[in-house]
Amino acid sequence: MSLVQLRSRGILDGTISAADLATGVGGKVLQVITATDTTTRSTTSTSFVTASNTLSVTITPSSTSNKIFVIATCNVGLATSTNTGAITIFRGATDLGSGGGGMSYWKGVGDDGIPASVSVLDSPSTTSATTYQIYIKNISGGTSYLNQGKSSITAFEIAG
Repeated sequence: MSLVQLRSRGILDGTISAADLATGVGGKVLQVITATDTTTRSTTSTSFVTASNTLSVTITPSSTSNKIFVIATCNVGLATSTNTGAITIFRGATDLGSGGGGMSYWKGVGDDGIPASVSVLDSPSTTSATTYQIYIKNISGGTSYLNQGKSSITAFEIAG
């Protein structure tokens, strides 16, 4: 292995030891949980609300040092092209986005639907069952839609 490869894998800066690299620990995907939904959902709420009970995954980390990578791909829309909507990922009751703005927002798309993808690398520091779920809201009023097509959420447990 070259010096550049060793440095890029974290061996030279101490984040991953040579023994870890040899045994395959650190960064290894331990489990994957996914859920999908195709039913169109809507909300007029200006606060984040559960977008879909189906777009929810529960994962139980095997170690408190492990991380959970969550990615969701959804189709979103608005009742009119003058409204603005937002989407985010919650862990339990905690918004993992940027507070009131969530992780992504859309404006002026009308009800045709556009793809939206949000993701987060979370450190829940627990070995208890942990639920991740998609939430949506309106920023400027009107109606926001989810699932104008197929939407999915996937959680990956990554060895710490």
